[in-house]
Amino acid sequence: MFFTYLRRELRRRRKAALVVASGLALGIALVIVVSSVSSGMEKAQGKVLQSLYGLGTDMTVTKAAAAQSGTGERPRFQFDAQDGDSDEEQSSDRVMVQGFQTLASSTVTEVDTQKGVSDAVGGLSLQVIKVSGQFQRGEFRQDQQQGGGPGAQQSPQGRVEGGGADFDVNNYSVYGTDVTKPDLGPLTSSKITSGRTFKTSETDAKVVVADTSYAKEKKLALGDTVTVKSVKYKVIGIATPDSGDAAANLYLPLKQAQTLSDSKDKVTTIYVKASDSQQIDTVKSTIQKNIDGTTVTTSADLADTVSGSLSTASDLASNVGKWLSTAVLVAAFLVAGLLTSSAVSRRVREFGTLKALGWKSGRVTRQVVGEAVVNGLVGGVLGIALGLGGAYAVTAISPTLQAELAATGGGTGGPGGGGGGLGGPARQAASKALDVTLTAPVALDTIAIAVGLAVAGGLIAGAFGGWRASRLRPADALRRVE
Repeated sequence: MFFTYLRRELRRRRKAALVVASGLALGIALVIVVSSVSSGMEKAQGKVLQSLYGLGTDMTVTKAAAAQSGTGERPRFQFDAQDGDSDEEQSSDRVMVQGFQTLASSTVTEVDTQKGVSDAVGGLSLQVIKVSGQFQRGEFRQDQQQGGGPGAQQSPQGRVEGGGADFDVNNYSVYGTDVTKPDLGPLTSSKITSGRTFKTSETDAKVVVADTSYAKEKKLALGDTVTVKSVKYKVIGIATPDSGDAAANLYLPLKQAQTLSDSKDKVTTIYVKASDSQQIDTVKSTIQKNIDGTTVTTSADLADTVSGSLSTASDLASNVGKWLSTAVLVAAFLVAGLLTSSAVSRRVREFGTLKALGWKSGRVTRQVVGEAVVNGLVGGVLGIALGLGGAYAVTAISPTLQAELAATGGGTGGPGGGGGGLGGPARQAASKALDVTLTAPVALDTIAIAVGLAVAGGLIAGAFGGWRASRLRPADALRRVE
């Protein structure tokens, strides 16, 4: 009886039901679009952050670089005097630790044993300044002697012409990576597009992986050699970053990097993977508490330094979008409730007659709530369809957003500070703008929320109408009989 009456009444009042369902559908669709766009923003931001700190890294441990005084050590380059051919080229390399103070390699083990840490690996960020060129000796040209008698002693008169020096300065970054743990660290943010990556046995091998942009600039190919501080390294792979800048121009086994920079058993950055991604803040606090003098930076810290249209759009989706969808939902629920209550008022004679025939108030209320819930479910179906269509449209259009990364110049170890912030190896540019494509993925929990909202809307509308129907008396129906 309940479903028979329900079906008949919904058919009779199709237009009114459609109005209620449409209002709910609009609010639900807006919630789905805003939620999917917000998910797309988080995905885009994660892609940007991954380009900085590497896949799988939850946080990094560093030690802030000491303040440089005016009398600090400066790079020195020494060249031998050339007595032979002036065309002979000379070169000198200066390999310096970059961005942070070094930490003892034992700190990596200490971090790895902290509660909540799944894995930890160390790395060494270096900057190489290579000066190469040649000296050219000048030629002495003697002036013609004038005056003076025979046998007079005169010193040669003349001038030096030509000569000088022609030197080129090449500045590039090198990163020493722990080849025994290839799944953690900055090299994981790049994909090997030619050749291969390091073998776990190449802990002290003279091999190198080159960033694709640097390889193109220096015309490096697989099998070529790169000389750093008179040591020749064979290029075994070319790495292409997934997005943004590469962590370094060249990657070496950690031991080789330590030898080049005279930093035996030292690292600049420790990459940490947490056992539980929901406990990252707790792990951060534990490391800072138990290991003095270190700075722990998480991806959430670094996310605060990302600006540009990505950040602006994310703020709009998170703040304005959510408030707007909430306001529309509240309005839709109120309108649905008022329309349902109004429809009950127009059915006074019907409900009054049913009560006169023996229907109790609870049965009448259940009938009204049932109709409202069905309207809500219809609105939910329409809203899900509209929401999925809106999300698909955003993904199809794929608008491009710009993410500007904070300056990475000079090493405080904080978010966005020197050494690449969370990433460790410092970028050479003061800031970098990345273009990311926005998508709007719809998760299953978003659909579940939409269904819940549809049911909630129907219940709220039914509560309005049910309350109104429960107050009707058979006498109200009789007064309306003409």
